[in-house]
Amino acid sequence: MPDRITLVTALQGAGWHPAAWRTAGPAAQRLTSLRHWRDVVVEQDRLGVDAVTIEDSFTAGPVDAAGDLDTSTVVGRLDALLVANAVAPATRALGLVPTVSVTHTEPFHVATGLQTLDHVSQGRAGWRIQVSPTPREAALFGRRPGGDEASVLFDEASVLFDEAREVAEVVSRLWDSWDDDAIIRDVATGRFIDRDRIHNAEFAGSFVSVHGASIVPRSPQGRPPVFSLAHRADAAEFAVDAADVVLVTPGHEGREARDLLSEIRHLEQEAGSDVRRPVLADLAVLIGSSSAAATDALAALDTAAGAPFASTSDTSVLATTVPELVTLIGDLRDLGFAGVRLRPLRIPLDSTAISRELVPALVTAGLRADVASRPTADLRTRLGIAPAVSRYASASAPVEVPA
Repeated sequence: MPDRITLVTALQGAGWHPAAWRTAGPAAQRLTSLRHWRDVVVEQDRLGVDAVTIEDSFTAGPVDAAGDLDTSTVVGRLDALLVANAVAPATRALGLVPTVSVTHTEPFHVATGLQTLDHVSQGRAGWRIQVSPTPREAALFGRRPGGDEASVLFDEASVLFDEAREVAEVVSRLWDSWDDDAIIRDVATGRFIDRDRIHNAEFAGSFVSVHGASIVPRSPQGRPPVFSLAHRADAAEFAVDAADVVLVTPGHEGREARDLLSEIRHLEQEAGSDVRRPVLADLAVLIGSSSAAATDALAALDTAAGAPFASTSDTSVLATTVPELVTLIGDLRDLGFAGVRLRPLRIPLDSTAISRELVPALVTAGLRADVASRPTADLRTRLGIAPAVSRYASASAPVEVPA
C-alpha cells in the first residue's frame, strides 16, 4: 500500500468540460497568455500538488460531426512543452508533465525538448506520451498518406502504438547518450568533454532509425518519468511497455478500479517486468459546496454544451465534494493505487478547489504530508520511481586495477 498518495492535476484550457469557458470569467480571455498558465500552475505548486500534466494535440480543438472545428468550445492552444519550460522558473517543487505526441514528431526533438525542461526545472520534468490517430492531424504534416489511405492507417491503433514503442525506446537511448560526468572542463588539456563518455543511440526499427547522440547533456533525472493513459486494452499494454506511471480510468464503461489495477499488474507479469509501476486513477471532477450544488453546476454546463460531457469523456465524470473525494481517494489507496490524476472540469474553479481545499483535507485525513514537509526532490523520487541508470553506465565505468 502506498504510504503517501500522489496528487496530479490535469490542466487543459478553461477546463475539461467543453462549456467551461463560459464560467471562467476574465480567465477565459487569457487562455493563450503566459500569465494564465503561470497563475494556475504556481497555485498548484505553492499549495502542495505533486505534479501537473498539460494537455496538447495537433488539432486546435474538438471537431463536430462534419469534421469541422467545434466553435462552441475553446479553439486554440499553446504548445504544452513550451508552456512547461516557460512556467518552470516560477515553480519550486511541482512536477511539470507536458503532453508530447510521438506520431508525427521526430524522436530527437522530443528527447531534447524534454531534457531541456528537466534542466530548466532542476529535475522536475515528466512526459505524457501520446499518439495522434486522426487523418486531420496527419494532414497538417504532409508526411503520411492522404485520403482513404490515411483513414486505413489511423484506424490501426496497433500500428500507432508499435511506432510509439520505437520512439519511446529511441528517446530513452538519447537521454542516456551522455554520461553524468561527460563534461570534464579540463583546462590543462583544453578538453571540455570526454568523448568516450558520449554514446551513439544506435537504433534501426520499422518506423524510426537514429544514429548519434543527443545535443543536450544528461539531465538531472537522467530520464524524466513517462506517463501513459491506459484507458483501453491496447493502451494498457503500451503503457506497461513504455511508461513509468500508468493512468487508468475507473468507472469508465463499467470497469472497476480493482480490475483495472489487476490488469496492469497482470500485464507487468506477462511482460517479465519486475517493476511495479505507480498506477493513478484518472478522474474528471467538478467540485461543489454540496453534492446537489455540484450536480446542478454540471447539469448547467451540459445544457450549455448541448450534450452530457459524460457521453464523450474517456473517463468517469464526477460531480462531487471535497469530503467525497477524500473518501474516494482513501478507498483507492486501500486498493493499492499510488494516487490520482484529477481533470478539473472548470479552470480556475475546480483547479483552485483541488489545491486550496482538497490538499489540506487529504493532509487532515492522513493521506498526505503537510506542504511544509513535502519532498522537494526530483520528480522520479517524488513518485517513488527508482533513479534512472544509464544503459551505457557499465561501458564507460572506470576499470578497477588490482593493487
